[in-house]
Amino acid sequence: MGQMIRRWLDRLYLASGIISALFLIAIVCLILLQVASRTFGFAFRGGSDYSGYAMAAASFFGFAYALNTGSHIRVSLLLNNLGRFKHWGEVWCFGIGTAATTYFAWHACAFTYQSWRFGEVSSGLDATPLWMPQMSMAIGSVIFAICFWDNLVTLLLKGQSNIVEGGLGGANDEHIPAEAIARDGGQN
Repeated sequence: MGQMIRRWLDRLYLASGIISALFLIAIVCLILLQVASRTFGFAFRGGSDYSGYAMAAASFFGFAYALNTGSHIRVSLLLNNLGRFKHWGEVWCFGIGTAATTYFAWHACAFTYQSWRFGEVSSGLDATPLWMPQMSMAIGSVIFAICFWDNLVTLLLKGQSNIVEGGLGGANDEHIPAEAIARDGGQN
């Protein structure tokens, strides 16, 4: 049961990272479309608004994946100097992070719901219903809060979090595939 949940959570974080990457590609496409519209003299209304929505979506969907792969800036320098109290420093950091992300996720969902309920639209020419771009913020922040809860509970139960030390592109990349295999029991 535990390995199944671990696999599901890792796939959730990976899917969130892939969605983030797709929104980054969307930003590039929107910018190219804006350049083409100016070059060929046709109007592309709301292009900069849509690029902003895509940037917010890319950021929020990328948070959980970045945390789990060790790509977020962490307080490792401080934690490594705590010596025998390093574990409790990590518990404190994950506790604060978990509380903050849970609080933010709750209010992001409430904010999105209120925008939907009152029918708010953007002030730009596109008049997009605001709940649509805010939905990516709400979903991304919920996944981020789940990732913090996952790492806090794992830290408390197993003594270490799920974060891959070194992050993407770090010096320890050669151990990532073996760790990923060990984490999901050798099954994809």
